[in-house]
Amino acid sequence: MAEVILLGISQDGGKPQPGCMKPCCTGMSISQTKFPVSLGVVADNGNHLIDVTRYLTHQLQFMEGTIPSHIWLTHAHFGHVDGLGLFGRETINAKGITLHVSKQMHQLLLDTPHWKVMLDQGVFATEIFTNNQLITQRGFDITPIMVPHRNELSDMHAFIIHGENQNILYLPDHDSWEETLAMYACKSIREWLKQLSVDIALIDGTFWSKDELQSRNQYQVPHPPISQTIDMLGFKRQGDPEMIFIHLNHTNPVYDEWSEEYTKVVEMGWKVGSQGMTFTI
Repeated sequence: MAEVILLGISQDGGKPQPGCMKPCCTGMSISQTKFPVSLGVVADNGNHLIDVTRYLTHQLQFMEGTIPSHIWLTHAHFGHVDGLGLFGRETINAKGITLHVSKQMHQLLLDTPHWKVMLDQGVFATEIFTNNQLITQRGFDITPIMVPHRNELSDMHAFIIHGENQNILYLPDHDSWEETLAMYACKSIREWLKQLSVDIALIDGTFWSKDELQSRNQYQVPHPPISQTIDMLGFKRQGDPEMIFIHLNHTNPVYDEWSEEYTKVVEMGWKVGSQGMTFTI
């Protein structure tokens, strides 16, 4: 049996986001900081970390400060990998951490001098996974599944974590429901989640609506907004998996539990993620 911990709920920039002088970020205390999204798995063969952020120090406190023995990467976007350097000689000086990556991500590691030197020094020992490969660990299994997302540097994989009693989907990023559902020949979100046999879905909730970013358009930062997702789903039905929105941009109104947007999510039977959420699977 394994325990899964939600170590952060924010989009890559965190909250407050650097450079943001809007009310959503100003006046926040350190205790109110929301970390970029990352997932911890406490299992029989050590702790596992899915995505590594620059807030690694704080996020490991949810796992009693223990250095993970395994790291899994979804993709190469900065907020999901910018904590890798902390495992090097300058900080943790780790040795032999198993780094699970796709073939494209592995090539990027080799092509990036800062990461290549860490491989050469033995900080990480890489294992390359393939799409839909069931990988057995002690206390749980894990399956990477490819989803469409901006691939300037690498492909993108969500992960299904298979436990003794429950399965969790970790999907922090994807471009659109139209593309994701088409990739799996599904007509609805429910059909896809049923196909994946998941009980809990941690889902990309970056924005509330498509017009949330006034300085940039949706095509520059594509993510399916929460409002679209819950419109496609409607109210939660008996037998539906628990759906929890994560990877929230600093502008997203669902951070405010008194907002109309947060209330609508909850009243429809869905949830917004909170830092430190724990699931025993």
